Amino acid sequence: MGEQRVSILSEGDQMHRFVRNLLRDVQALDYMLHHEWFETDPIRIGAEQEMCLVDADTFKPAPIAMKVLDKLKGADWAETELARFNLEINANPRIFEGSCLTDMEKEISGRLSELRKVVQSVGADIVLTGILPTLRKFDLGMHNLTPKKRYKALMEAINNQLEGNAYQLRLSGLDELHIKHDSPLLEACNTSFQVHLQTRPDDFVKMYNIAQSIAAPVMAVAANSPVVFGKRLWHETRIALFQQSLDTRSSQEHMRQRSPRVIFGNDWLDQSIMEIYKEDIARFRVLISGDIEEDALRIIADGHTPKLRALQVHNSTIYRWNRPCYGISDNGQPHLRIENRVLPSGPTVLDEMANAAYWLGLMEGIANRHEDVRSVLSFDDVRDNFAKAARFGIDSKFTWHNDKKITVRDLTLDVLLPIARAGLESKNVNPADIDRYLDVIAKRCENHVNGATWTVRSIGKLKRQSSMDEALTTVTAAIIKNQHSNLPVHEWPLPELKDLSRYRPDNLLVEEFMETDLFTVRKDDILELVSDMMDWRKIRYTPVENKEGELVGLVTSRLLLRHFTRKVRGGKIDGKVTLVKELMVKDPICVSPDMRILDALQLMKEKRIGCLPVTKSGHLIGIITEGDFLKISGRLLRRMSEEKGEEGE
Repeated sequence: MGEQRVSILSEGDQMHRFVRNLLRDVQALDYMLHHEWFETDPIRIGAEQEMCLVDADTFKPAPIAMKVLDKLKGADWAETELARFNLEINANPRIFEGSCLTDMEKEISGRLSELRKVVQSVGADIVLTGILPTLRKFDLGMHNLTPKKRYKALMEAINNQLEGNAYQLRLSGLDELHIKHDSPLLEACNTSFQVHLQTRPDDFVKMYNIAQSIAAPVMAVAANSPVVFGKRLWHETRIALFQQSLDTRSSQEHMRQRSPRVIFGNDWLDQSIMEIYKEDIARFRVLISGDIEEDALRIIADGHTPKLRALQVHNSTIYRWNRPCYGISDNGQPHLRIENRVLPSGPTVLDEMANAAYWLGLMEGIANRHEDVRSVLSFDDVRDNFAKAARFGIDSKFTWHNDKKITVRDLTLDVLLPIARAGLESKNVNPADIDRYLDVIAKRCENHVNGATWTVRSIGKLKRQSSMDEALTTVTAAIIKNQHSNLPVHEWPLPELKDLSRYRPDNLLVEEFMETDLFTVRKDDILELVSDMMDWRKIRYTPVENKEGELVGLVTSRLLLRHFTRKVRGGKIDGKVTLVKELMVKDPICVSPDMRILDALQLMKEKRIGCLPVTKSGHLIGIITEGDFLKISGRLLRRMSEEKGEEGE
């Protein structure tokens, strides 16, 4: 998250001072570039590993990050993230040569192992995944914001920019998601594996454009984020979710074009890194300021390297998928890096390092082949490819060099893997390491399996046999098991329900359990419509709502049976129209989405009813019935029977 010592900006003197320091930082950076202050050799790589923390029994998010860090006793390689159920570890920078990739893998695996022991000691575990399958909307409430000044300031600053009354998510894939949320903490859904590549200032434009050009094909084979709140959406849903979670814009009548703070880019880079920093200052309003001020020009005049604190703070609030980074090396010289934010966390450390090797190899390999990638690829095609890769992942078809149309599989196997291999060889990376990592990428394409396809297929299989919650829990448990073995995802078997050692639905909330695909009627509809609908859909309860979506009544199969039986017995079968409002239960007992299902079950038992509409602020959002409880109890009985059978053997 960058500089932690920050605060929210208020208008007036504080804003003026920070903007003045920001402009001085830009001048200082420009001076250092023109006077060749920057380190040019050696070229280093680095990485940041984000992860989710989950309860060891329920596999739901565990907001224990601060407790874990306390137990680590100040380990400088572990850091907080935005939400209490996320952590990040940082790999040491290392020279891009020889055994750098396997050394990085060993370092990350070792630190994860050390961290996992601490996490498991408090009844939790670690999951590497782009978006945690068991994450629930209410986990993204501000109560789960990590209690640090920077995060609070950032959330408040973004909220102050919000033009509407809520943040909205609109995504369609196999399923559809259309929801509102009251805070930008939705950003915490996303976990990534960020790879850094140091570049020479004279090569920055060339290398940055290459990074933009390969973002799509690299993301397509690495995709690992297909599920949000139980909905199967894009192969790499992180891309849209991250943008929409921080999008403060509202719909307007005019055609004015405005950019979200999560941005791919609007064009190629042309002259220097300065173009990006200047555009970001001109396009995006300053949100937060650094608590420690720095006069960068005075520091340069004294012959020292400034940290460019103001520029670092502002840069950290603009989320380019390929982010420019300024830093200072151990020798005191400044350096430039490109941070690849496209890659998701997981499925395993081996998979992540394969993704990193592929990206790093392509960066070097294409640089060795093309002096200017803009001569063979248009930016419109690059941006279009990026959007396709996010939606369709390994199933995408791209426009590649010289307007060639090609599938991800053919592009990867026939074109890009040989280039990546040559790029890694040019850096003298160990041949065995090149084979190991690039073989993982090749096998994914040959088997047509990456994290996204495995997850979608697994959930599709399991939800036909159980509830969605049990399917998501089983998938998450399988991810953890496979990560412990570091088996690459293309070798993972699809999980079975029996693989989940125990399923604990007792702590589920109504929101996790309710049916949201509802069939409803209005109070002025005719009764025959309700009767036929319930017959067609094999349902026993039909909510009645008004045009605003507010619950006004409930029709049950028992009421219908009683009504039509009386008509038959009384010989009153005629053409008279009966409306829903004449028969419906006008004040049905309802529950809120945050009630525990055990309490909902007890309420149904006490009131001797078989259905509970779920409402929020009067609006109908779901329904639970005794049939839903029968499904869970039946599944639990089968589990108990299977466990007894195994014990008997």
